[in-house]
Amino acid sequence: MTGREVASQAAERSARDSYGRLLALLASRSRDIAASEDALSDAFVAALRTWPVDGVPANPDAWLLTAARNSHRNTLRHRGVVDASALDLALLQDGYAPDAPVVPDDRLKLLFVCAHPALDPAVRTPLMLQTVLGLDAARIGAAFLVAPATMGQRLVRAKARIRDAGLRFELPTAEDLPERLLDVLGAIYAAFGTSWDALPGADTGLHDLCGEALFLGRLLVALLPDEPEARGLLALMLYCEARRPARRGADGAFIPLKRQDARLWTRELIVEAEHQLMQAATHGVFGRYQCEAAIQSVHVQRPITGRTHHEALATLYGLLAAHSPSIGVRVAQAAARIEAGDAAQARAILDALAGADVAGYQPYWVTRANLHATQGEPAAAHEALQRAIGLTEDPAIREYLRRSLGA
Repeated sequence: MTGREVASQAAERSARDSYGRLLALLASRSRDIAASEDALSDAFVAALRTWPVDGVPANPDAWLLTAARNSHRNTLRHRGVVDASALDLALLQDGYAPDAPVVPDDRLKLLFVCAHPALDPAVRTPLMLQTVLGLDAARIGAAFLVAPATMGQRLVRAKARIRDAGLRFELPTAEDLPERLLDVLGAIYAAFGTSWDALPGADTGLHDLCGEALFLGRLLVALLPDEPEARGLLALMLYCEARRPARRGADGAFIPLKRQDARLWTRELIVEAEHQLMQAATHGVFGRYQCEAAIQSVHVQRPITGRTHHEALATLYGLLAAHSPSIGVRVAQAAARIEAGDAAQARAILDALAGADVAGYQPYWVTRANLHATQGEPAAAHEALQRAIGLTEDPAIREYLRRSLGA
């Protein structure tokens, strides 16, 4: 392998595993997200130019961070924004308000910073996903059912507003943290879901975002122990992660939840999830993530009771749809109604969704196919399942649906 190939792989590995951390470190000091992104980009370009000649440094991340800080310093000198001594002083201190809470991770700090009330609420979570967790516009758009070009434009406009309005991105005080919490929870959950749905074995250019999301979720609970929704989100992710070993067969085949071998579920994670959910429930405050965690809790009772309590699932999905309506929740509610034997209500829920909103949403067509099959409508079921297959990227899930089509 040539020196250039070794250097390129090292740079790619740092970009995949450390981009979010490096950007958080830069932006936490400069408070300028766009400039930090530019400086980090310059650092990677410098690495690809320098490392093939000088060799990959022992600590590539430290090299990149130093190069990015130097690039940012040179840019500010060139622009005449501040003098060198003022910039050096700024880089030696965090610069947060004295009454700001102690946040144990720079990425978590930057998530709260990106939840600035001056930004459009619709773009806060996508901005966090791009700047802190390293997702691209295409992946973020898919998570929010928005075209990549549209999502890219929204992110560009958000950064332009940050720059043009001269917003000072400071960590909020302890009293202000709860009002920004939902946006931060949304970003962590979206990151978890994106990695959860990633194609097995594919080089997505992302490090293990599931593990990253769980790490940040635990930090949030430690930072805000009296916030039930933080505990609810952590419980939800733990339940899902516990089932990971049973999601695929030895040959990589997709295994749906109702057919998974519960003996493969990670018991320690389920116990931790149950504890977090019970702690959240003591506050007596309903929330989206607690409700979704409760749904997962019903599923993990199957090995104990020998059955899945579909009526309870239908009730919980009804509460979730009333509290946090979305296309995904509505489709899941319809699926739960089918399993509970209420096909008429399921059909009403699916029919109420706008065609344009669900045209490219694969779970809608899977649920639609299931509805038609249970109602003795094989032609409609066949057509819906074909639509679902065409929208499925994961080869294992596509093969599972094809087998269902044949059946």
